[in-house]
Amino acid sequence: MRVTTTMVAAVVFGMLVFAGGALADTMHPTLGAKLTGMGEHGVVNLQSKSDRLCWTFDVPTKGVTGASIRDAHGMVVAKLGSMYKAKSCAMVAKKALGLIDAKPAAYVVWLDTKGHPGDLRGKLFAGMAHDSM
Repeated sequence: MRVTTTMVAAVVFGMLVFAGGALADTMHPTLGAKLTGMGEHGVVNLQSKSDRLCWTFDVPTKGVTGASIRDAHGMVVAKLGSMYKAKSCAMVAKKALGLIDAKPAAYVVWLDTKGHPGDLRGKLFAGMAHDSM
């Protein structure tokens, strides 16, 4: 009985290790979004690095005060820094990164300005965003 329990534990452990490795192999190296709103446009590219999320915004908008990733209900899933920076990284919960990576199209990047939260928005997708407008 003891040998059987040990073998079952070893098999389960092996499956968990393999599943973890498979999940890491399927992570998107880059996520992007094309941002539009209020007659302006831009792009953002995101990279997940362990428990950090790094980004590069290319937007002409002045007066940006903050940026975040939100779900379909407008709830903040990841805050991109305490204040807006065009290029930076921030600590993000691994669970949030996993959710965003699993289904990028379910999330939207919001840029807030002084007068209007979410002035520029864009749905995430796997791959790099390029400004073609």
